[in-house]
Amino acid sequence: MKKEAVLHVPLSQFAYAYDERTIVLRLRAAKGDLKSCKVFYGDRVDPKPQIETFEKEMVCAAKDDLYDYFETVIHDRYSRLCYYFLLWDGKQEQYYYERDFSRDIPENRTEFFQFPYIRREDMFHIPSWAKDMVMYHIFPDSFATGYRTMEKQPNEQKIEIKNGEKAISGNRLGGTLSGIKANLDYLQQLGINCIYVNPVFAANSYHKYDTIDYFSIDPCLGTKKEAKELVEDCHARGIRVLFDGVFNHCGPDFFAFRDVLAHGEKSEYLDWFYGMQAPVDYKDPPNYEAFAYVKEMPKLNTGNPKVEQYLIKVGVYWIQEIGIDGWRLDVANEINHDFWRHFRAAVRAVKKDALLIGEIWEDAQCWLLGDQFDSTMNYRFSYLCTDFFAKRTMCAREFDEQMTKMIYRYPQQVSEIQMNFLDSHDIPRFLSYCGGDRRKLRLACFYLIMGYGIPSVFYGDECYLDGKTETQYRQGMRWDTSDTFAGDLKEWISFRKTHEALKNGRYRGIWMEDGGLYAFLRENKEEKVLVMINNSDEPYVCDDRFWCETEQKICGFVLDKVKQLPAMQGKPFIIKNR
Repeated sequence: MKKEAVLHVPLSQFAYAYDERTIVLRLRAAKGDLKSCKVFYGDRVDPKPQIETFEKEMVCAAKDDLYDYFETVIHDRYSRLCYYFLLWDGKQEQYYYERDFSRDIPENRTEFFQFPYIRREDMFHIPSWAKDMVMYHIFPDSFATGYRTMEKQPNEQKIEIKNGEKAISGNRLGGTLSGIKANLDYLQQLGINCIYVNPVFAANSYHKYDTIDYFSIDPCLGTKKEAKELVEDCHARGIRVLFDGVFNHCGPDFFAFRDVLAHGEKSEYLDWFYGMQAPVDYKDPPNYEAFAYVKEMPKLNTGNPKVEQYLIKVGVYWIQEIGIDGWRLDVANEINHDFWRHFRAAVRAVKKDALLIGEIWEDAQCWLLGDQFDSTMNYRFSYLCTDFFAKRTMCAREFDEQMTKMIYRYPQQVSEIQMNFLDSHDIPRFLSYCGGDRRKLRLACFYLIMGYGIPSVFYGDECYLDGKTETQYRQGMRWDTSDTFAGDLKEWISFRKTHEALKNGRYRGIWMEDGGLYAFLRENKEEKVLVMINNSDEPYVCDDRFWCETEQKICGFVLDKVKQLPAMQGKPFIIKNR
């Protein structure tokens, strides 16, 4: 038995409450090592000296490149548990509990693994609407100037911001909030039910990540009235709206930073900035902390109670003022955890189902414990799709293993609503990674919609926008063309919406071949959907052996078997249970 590979961590993705009477337990073991795994559990405060234990078989729910993941769901009357595992590798049995491995289980229940209490306050409270989301990510300057129009300005515009300071706002392409509003029918027809909009607050640059005034809309983009009309029109169409909150840093014309530049160490706002020192050396690189050493983006000190209070007021204000449905939070991993806990509490106090998504590129376990964010931007998903679909440096089996590893790094509720995407405003367009091969982009987008998590489409991907540099991948929306796969995207989204298994069903790889065929199952208690993808340049022949073995793996019958799957195409199948 490879004991060094066995892992269980209480109160983590290996042991969590799904609801007030349900606990999910997982155990990791070396791939192929264990023949069986059982859990024995009981009431940790049982008044009897010898507690009554109950036995439950765990199933091998998933596999990645190194490990098997055993899982079981305990739905019982107990609100607090102690438990241990019995592992068998075909040669010997070993008990596994908190302190050690042993052939005997200790009498002292305090040495068992503990789930102290299912506290409703500490559970994951995910907005009910989040699982149904299909998101469209909009970069305002680049999306639209009017109905089906993105007219590039002859020159970059500069507009003075009327906030009592001589601050200037700029744009590059000239997209506006009213332009977004004018094209909501397009998004509604696609089936989009949530838009994430990059920053819209008064700022110096076209990208609006150098905020001047958190309480006003940037004049290049529109007015507060237009922002409110946009949100209201979205809601009337069943579309939720997420704004981009840039609270890690501000811009050079933010009132507090201007005061520091003017008064140095005498400024009352010196401690509003993290690592600020006087005299301020405003050059590249600066002598103060800033986002990525950019002098125009000084880092805010969110550990200062006054700064925290100010920014939390911003978070609450836009929910109350125009009714946004949540926030995508920029550079979230460089802000202290207590700030996010307090921010979440304040936002949820005014809107119980507000959604909070953190921009965290790496694994984000410590931000996803139910007390800070509901979801994060899942760059891991983007990387894996790039390797499998675009570059083809990863085979189907490796892709499935890495997707499994990605899903099992978080509790189920969290993985279900990770924000998945192929590209964003910060990385090259997926089509560029594909070398211009549009088939690869379409197939990856099909997988995005059918896969596990919240699908998010970056504006214009459906119109084959490409680009490797910032200017290129933030290019204007291509409205003046019929050369799109918007029709296919609409069909995929519609299919997802009509099948609950694609919104809340578990994910399991079924068939992987080096030639590029990948089949996976999405299933819940009500239905199963088999999704097949042929990521190769040749048709895949689906012979009797394939269907026979697939039926055995899914314990059901596929209603509309096909003889072959064309090259670079995907197809979903509804499964009928035996």
